[in-house]
Amino acid sequence: MVDVGQKAPDFSLPATGGRRVHLGDFKGKKNVVLFFYPQDFTPV
Repeated sequence: MVDVGQKAPDFSLPATGGRRVHLGDFKGKKNVVLFFYPQDFTPV
């Protein structure tokens, strides 16, 4: 779990076109919003 204000660890996720997007791709940008959404109707 990452606390508010802590740096998130670098990770990658699948993107369109078969490529991957890495959090590090956004380094140097002013703000990055991370939003994790569990599947609909799951007991999370």
